[in-house]
Amino acid sequence: MTRSTTPRRHVAQGPALALALAILGVVASWRRGTAQVATWTASPAAPTVGDTIWLERAFPVRDGWQVRPGKLEATEAVEPLADPAVRRSAGGWVVRYAVVAWKPGAHKLTLPPLWLLGPDGRADSTAGGTTSFSVASVIPDSLRQPSPQGLLAPLRRAHQDPLPPFVAVTLAAGLLAAGLAARRRRPRALEPAPPVLLEREVPDTRWLAAGEPKAVAARAIWRLRTALAGAVPEAHPALATDECLAVVQRVRPDAPLGELRELLEQLDRVAFASAHGVDVAALSAMARRLARDLAP
Repeated sequence: MTRSTTPRRHVAQGPALALALAILGVVASWRRGTAQVATWTASPAAPTVGDTIWLERAFPVRDGWQVRPGKLEATEAVEPLADPAVRRSAGGWVVRYAVVAWKPGAHKLTLPPLWLLGPDGRADSTAGGTTSFSVASVIPDSLRQPSPQGLLAPLRRAHQDPLPPFVAVTLAAGLLAAGLAARRRRPRALEPAPPVLLEREVPDTRWLAAGEPKAVAARAIWRLRTALAGAVPEAHPALATDECLAVVQRVRPDAPLGELRELLEQLDRVAFASAHGVDVAALSAMARRLARDLAP
């Protein structure tokens, strides 16, 4: 049998549905408002300006869910000291903020929202809510209107007796001088050097017998040039043979220039092995004789 629907029944179902939806909206709004209630706790109970204030709130969440708090922005009166900290509790998570207030009086702070992260990748958020705390001033109540004070006068240094520092410096200088004098060594008296026995000059005959005519010629040249340098200082041994003879001709025109030139040229040829069959012993004897004649 078919039931008939009357307009009265439809009229009765409409208000019931609207009432149910209104109740659900009130419950949802109450739960959201409960989440936004200032459930934060501030410690210490009576902070002053500049003290660290800890704001804590416990968030009960399901197993496996985590809480990620938002960053608190600084204001003119309240400033965060560090990033928010989160620690595990028996019923969920505890979020903790460290802030500092720079102005005395009551402060109302709105906390940032918090993110809820599920183990399966789901995410949700909840409002951080607000909290209020009061901060006392560090200035005593007797000073109602504090004003900046001027600079203090420079402190005068106390008069000190200069005698102890002077005595200490003098004593230190004396000890230093005594130490240097004690460590200083006297000069040692050196024994006179033993006399060196001069060996006799090796005769030319021994050099020639040993096949060293160059040594005989070099010694004859040295003896003759030394005698020329002693007689004519301008004709020093650093000059070449031609330059030396030119100086001797200019300074000592009375010197046997021809004989000197011929003798020095022959000795140079022997010394440089460009002359053969020359009587080196006779040249050496002539050079010895000329050296004696030129000696002053």
